[in-house]
Amino acid sequence: MSRVVLPLKRKGTSTADRMVQTLRSRILRGQYRAGDPLRQDVIAEELGVSKIPLREALVQLKTEGLVAFIPNRGFVVSTISADEAREIFAMRTALETLALETAIPMLEAEDLARAADVLDTIDREADPSRWGDLNWQFHATLYQAADMPLLLGTIQALHNNVLRYLIIYLDSLAASSVSQAQHRAILAACGEKNIPEATDVLGRHLAQASAILNAFLT
Repeated sequence: MSRVVLPLKRKGTSTADRMVQTLRSRILRGQYRAGDPLRQDVIAEELGVSKIPLREALVQLKTEGLVAFIPNRGFVVSTISADEAREIFAMRTALETLALETAIPMLEAEDLARAADVLDTIDREADPSRWGDLNWQFHATLYQAADMPLLLGTIQALHNNVLRYLIIYLDSLAASSVSQAQHRAILAACGEKNIPEATDVLGRHLAQASAILNAFLT
């Protein structure tokens, strides 16, 4: 079996932290699919680490909702039901609306330019596995101006729970085009400091994604 090189260790970054990043990326990009077993001996050998940091990483991913522990079976990639998806999107709508309306008065020209750059990158990106990451980058670029890190962390965790299904939403050119149009409408409203318009478009943007995901899961 070929070895996989983990991300370069940064100062203050433990092996468990790096494994969280690696496994999270594999789950969100669909390399590990819902229901797949995460065999600790196989993964530890592949990544060249001991089982202790691996288990720490799996426990962390369990708190994020990406991994579940099943007695007599071990850790598996978590699945999500239609009801759970609806609840996640209801929570996202409430929290992301709060983040956006708090952030808008604080947004500066550089923030808006960075968000626009992300949208341009999405337009050029041909690899569907990158769309989820880029989608989060766009929203996070706007929300982080609210300077509410606990709120942003909660939103990101909820986002990650459905990120692996985003490809379903963006599977067609039509859906992708609608999503991008909504992104640009949100950005335009932010530039005009129009909080009601920005939050209204955001609500419709999340409602559409929720409806498509619900239909798929149902």
